[in-house]
Amino acid sequence: MALTASCRKSGAADEHTIRLAYLPISHALPVIETASDPELRVELIRYGSWPELMDALITGRVDGASVLIELAMKARERGAPLTAVALGHRRGNVIVAGAGVASAEALRGRVFAIPHRNSSHYLLFRSLLEQHGLQPSEVQVVELSPSEMPSALFTGQIGGYCVAEPFGAVGIARSGGHVIGESDALWPDGLCCALVLNNRMIEQRPSLAARLVKAYHAAGNRLSDPNVALRTLKQISRQPDDVLRASLRWIDFSQLTITETAYRDLAERMRRYGLSEAPPEYADFVNPIVDQQ
Repeated sequence: MALTASCRKSGAADEHTIRLAYLPISHALPVIETASDPELRVELIRYGSWPELMDALITGRVDGASVLIELAMKARERGAPLTAVALGHRRGNVIVAGAGVASAEALRGRVFAIPHRNSSHYLLFRSLLEQHGLQPSEVQVVELSPSEMPSALFTGQIGGYCVAEPFGAVGIARSGGHVIGESDALWPDGLCCALVLNNRMIEQRPSLAARLVKAYHAAGNRLSDPNVALRTLKQISRQPDDVLRASLRWIDFSQLTITETAYRDLAERMRRYGLSEAPPEYADFVNPIVDQQ
């Protein structure tokens, strides 16, 4: 289900309105903060799942979205008219294990949860296995909704998980979880979520698209202030402040440019771990567009 929250007093959307989709996770904070820019008219549309959000983005019901970059790459690989224009964040992913899992090696024979197979969370999980000498066949991988993961960890249904914040911090604070891996160590300069636009937005409203990306980078810089980040995260999450503050310690919203080096590393990992045989080339999928203003 999509929930619409208009950030301007105007009525129906028009050529000056930018419709941006998101899921209620910390990785989407630059989109949320961008909506506060007085020079833009942004309509935020909240979705409950990645498939719903991706369908809206591909069909053009929204102009852009904060989305798992791997999902957007797979869609582009199949011909969807999508372009990645900026990162959603840097760092910001941890691998959480239950009380009975003292180390990565203890995941052997356990169940491990991720939000989606086409995700950086799956790539981080595979990196964890590789670094600790485990085979993929030794750990069962399941897909779960992020909100279900902490309770599944508490009851022992899963031995660990990797997911967007604040749900890692929730598992630690409320479900007896602990960190056995961080994205910095498992995948330095790894990519996760990105701001992805439908190409129609770029082609038909190039000046507005450039203004959006410029405002988006400015929003990321503002989010470097922990107080601004907490205030923004509280707009989309009902978790207690202590949990939200803990989750924000792992994430960085500055320097959101998608570099070709980092993108090529991502594409190679997708090939290595079986997510894609032919990920789109950087020049075919990434366009900062700010320089076009």
